[in-house]
Amino acid sequence: MGQDANTVDLLLKQGIITQETLQKANEESKRTGLGIEKSLEKLGIISEEEITRVKADALGLNYMNLADYLIDSDLLALVPQNIVNRYKIVPLFKIGNSITVGMSDPQDVIAQDQIRNLTKTDTVYPVLVSPKSIQKILDSYYGVAGSLDEIIVSFETKPSAAARPAGAMEFAEEPPVIKLVNLMIIEALKQRASDIHIEPEEELVRVRYRIDGILHEAHKLPKKLQNAVISRIKIISALDIAETRKPQDGSVRLKCENKEIDIRVSSFPTLHGENVVLRLLDRVSVVMGLKELGFLDEDLKEFTHLIQRPNGIILITGPTGSGKTTTLYAALSTISSMEKNIITIEDPIEYELPLIRQTQVNVKAGITFANGLRSILRQDPDIIMVGEIRDKEAADIAIQAALTGHLVFSTLHTNDAASSLTRLIDMGVEQFLVSSSVAGILAVRLVRKVCSDCQEKYLPPPDIIKQMKPGHAEFMRGKGCPACKGTGYRGRIGIFELLVLSDEIRKMVDAKSSADEIKHVARSAGMRTLRDDGFLKASRGLTTPEEVIRVTEI
Repeated sequence: MGQDANTVDLLLKQGIITQETLQKANEESKRTGLGIEKSLEKLGIISEEEITRVKADALGLNYMNLADYLIDSDLLALVPQNIVNRYKIVPLFKIGNSITVGMSDPQDVIAQDQIRNLTKTDTVYPVLVSPKSIQKILDSYYGVAGSLDEIIVSFETKPSAAARPAGAMEFAEEPPVIKLVNLMIIEALKQRASDIHIEPEEELVRVRYRIDGILHEAHKLPKKLQNAVISRIKIISALDIAETRKPQDGSVRLKCENKEIDIRVSSFPTLHGENVVLRLLDRVSVVMGLKELGFLDEDLKEFTHLIQRPNGIILITGPTGSGKTTTLYAALSTISSMEKNIITIEDPIEYELPLIRQTQVNVKAGITFANGLRSILRQDPDIIMVGEIRDKEAADIAIQAALTGHLVFSTLHTNDAASSLTRLIDMGVEQFLVSSSVAGILAVRLVRKVCSDCQEKYLPPPDIIKQMKPGHAEFMRGKGCPACKGTGYRGRIGIFELLVLSDEIRKMVDAKSSADEIKHVARSAGMRTLRDDGFLKASRGLTTPEEVIRVTEI
C-alpha cells in the first residue's frame, strides 16, 4: 500500500490524476479489494504504462515502452523463458560486455546477477518496463518456434484460418504471426536492407530484401500466410485492413537495439493479392556528412563552396533511389546554423533534421510543392528545400525565390547534370530565367563498394580498361564471403557529376544549346561525368569498373 501511496502522490503532483478521479479509484478499491493503481487502471483513468513511467521518474531510472520495440531473437535465446517468467525481466540490447534489460523491478539484484551470468556480460543496465509489456514479449517471442525459417516451416503442414480474409484479421494478432513479421524486419535490418518486398504469387508469397540497391530473395512464405502477414503489417502501420482493392500508404516507427526505425508502408492490389513494400529508414544513420557520401576532395571543396552561396538554385538530379534525398540532407546539415532559417517542403519527409522546419506535401489540404513554396516565402526563409520540381508552376516560384535573394535546393529526375537545364526549359521556363537563377547541378548515383572482408586485386577485361583514362590504378573485387552474401560487394558509395554554371554555359543556355553541347563544354572545362568519377573510384579500389558501367549505362 505504501508503494501505491507514493505513486499516487507523484500522479497528483504531475497533474496526471485529480482528487476527484482519486476519489473514484478509492471507492473502486474498497468495492473490489484492488490496490489504488489497479483501480485507476480498471476505471480507465490511467494506463499501466503511465504508472510505470511515473515510477521510473521517482526512482531516477530510465523507462521504456516496449509496445513498438523489436527484440533480436538471438539475444532472447540467451535468456530462458523460465527466467523471464520468474523475474519479469527481458534483454533489450547488448553492446560489447554490457547488456540493457527491461525489468518490472530494477532493484532486484538477484535477477541482474542471473542475467549477467547467462549472457556472460560484465555490466547490466536496468530500465523500468511494465509487467504487461514483458508478458507481451513472452507471448510474442517465447513458446513460438525460434528462427524465422522455423516459424515458416511450422506453418507448412498446419491448417490455418489465416487463409481466409476474415480469419486473417484475428490470426494477424496471434503470437506466431507477430513474431514472424517482427523477425522479418529485424533480419532485413541486420542485412542492411533498405526495403522489404512482400510479393503474392499464385502458390506462394515471395519475400525479397533490397540490399545495396539490388533485390535478393529472402524467403518463400506459404500461401496460407498471405492474408495474415499482410494484415499484421497493416495493423502496425495504421492501414485499413478491410480495404484490399485500393493502394494504401502508411507508416510506423519502431525501436530495435535502441535505434528508432521509421518504416514507410505501401500496399498495392495485384492479380494474386496485395503487394506490400516496407521502406526501412534508420533515423540515426541517415544524415551523413558530405565526405561520407563519397565525394573526392576536389569535388567536395567545390560543392561545399557552391552550397554556401547566399542565393541561387542548386539542383540534385538522378533517378529514384540514386541518393538524391540523402545528398540534399547532407548538404542542408552542412550549412545549417542558428543564424539561418531553413524550411523544406517534402513528399514524404524521410528524416527529421534539427534546426530545420520541415513540411509534408498534403494535396487534400491544398499543400502542393507550388502552394507550399509560396507560403514558405512568407516565413522569412534564408534557405528553402523543395523536394522536387515537378511542373512549371513550382519551377517559376523556385526561380523567383532564387532571384530575390534565397538559396533554393531541389531535385529533378534527369540522367545527367546538363539535361536538368534543358528539362527546365522544356517545362516552359524562359531560358534567361534558367541561366540567371541556377547556380549548379549535381548528378548522383550509388555504386556498390567492394567488400572489405574478401577483396582481392584483379585486372578488368581489356574492353573495359580501354574506356578508362590511362594512369596508375589498383583494381579490387570481392571474391564473395558470408559478410557480403557471396556478392563481392558490401555497402554503397556515391559517384557524382558536378556542373557549376560558368558565364560560357549561361550564354549557351540563353542560346538554347543542347544538353550534349553543354556537357561537352563543361567536360572541356574540367567537369568529371558520372562515369569518369566512377572509374576514378574504381581505379582506387573502392568499387569495380563493371559496377560503374552497370549504374551509368544509358
